[in-house]
Amino acid sequence: MTIKKLVALGLSAAMVASMTAAPVFAAEEADPAAQFEGLKANEAYEFPMMVKSFQSTYWQAAVEGMQKAADELGVTFTPQGPNSESDIADQVNMINTAIAAKPVGMGLAACDTSSVTEALQKCVDDGIPVVTFDTGVSDAPEGSVVAEVVTDNAQAGSVAAENMYAAIKDVIANAEGQVIIGEINQDATAQNIQLRGAGFINKMIELIKADGKTVAVAGNEFYVNAAEGADAEEADADVVIQVAVPAQTTVELCSTEAQAILSKENCIAVFGSNQVAAEGVLAANANLNVLGSDAAAGDVIGVGFDAGSIIKAAVQDGTFLGAVTQSPLMMGYYAIYALTAAANGDEVEDVPTAGYWYDSTNMEDESIAPNLYD
Repeated sequence: MTIKKLVALGLSAAMVASMTAAPVFAAEEADPAAQFEGLKANEAYEFPMMVKSFQSTYWQAAVEGMQKAADELGVTFTPQGPNSESDIADQVNMINTAIAAKPVGMGLAACDTSSVTEALQKCVDDGIPVVTFDTGVSDAPEGSVVAEVVTDNAQAGSVAAENMYAAIKDVIANAEGQVIIGEINQDATAQNIQLRGAGFINKMIELIKADGKTVAVAGNEFYVNAAEGADAEEADADVVIQVAVPAQTTVELCSTEAQAILSKENCIAVFGSNQVAAEGVLAANANLNVLGSDAAAGDVIGVGFDAGSIIKAAVQDGTFLGAVTQSPLMMGYYAIYALTAAANGDEVEDVPTAGYWYDSTNMEDESIAPNLYD
């Protein structure tokens, strides 16, 4: 769609700018809206939309995007989700209930991608097209998922690593002993978190080794096994990337994991790979007061992911160096468009959505601000 047509749909100029500006990393599809040119719903469809939870403003922003698209297309939707992203069984029950009603299509952001394969097979059997958003399902039964509306999460994690490394490379180069970089992931089960966490780790390994230092990855087994290129054992490495995953997906438990890492005297940086994890890092810092934006002065460099008022305030005041934001609003928006096209019987392509690095210098830019939900 052209900028003029996007504005005609009722999107603000700032929102259009966020959709058309060049992202920090390039998505394969230059114009994800092009396939929906002139789309109209053949009927007043109703779609169940399965989000991971309603615990964060991230998912509220996604629902806002769904509503925008639904109003434009003349369809309706019902957002559903468990209390927390750790309540996997609750979400599976909701999905199965929705499938039993035989909807014309379903949107799905899976808490645990391995938990939904049986439900997705049922969708194939019953002819229900599924559009995944926020996270894909790598082992989805053939024909079940007609399109993914997701950020390139591996690349998004690497963007966080690149910006962090620029701030800490001199500290690493001049360190007399081993240093630690922490990573807090809310889980090791959702594909988007897996890819994002591994993307950060692998890019950080690449950057550290390029400057002649050795690196090891320690902590959570999934991320240790997914790491590529680590060249030392934990005891001997110049840099250790310490990865923590809480027992449940809560800010409080992410904070506990972050505090254990931040309390180490040789911790020089930490990454929280989504809103819950990043807020956990900030909650830990409230007790320790070690984060800041000046590594040379001894600050621990913190980098977040997503937005929300807590993270935005931390970026603005320099507690966090910066963060990478997705656009949950546009994920929700395009998920409804993709489902409507699929319900019409059209072939639908994946819709990659942009991600952006933001810090205190660019938060007000019109290409960034619309993605920084509260």
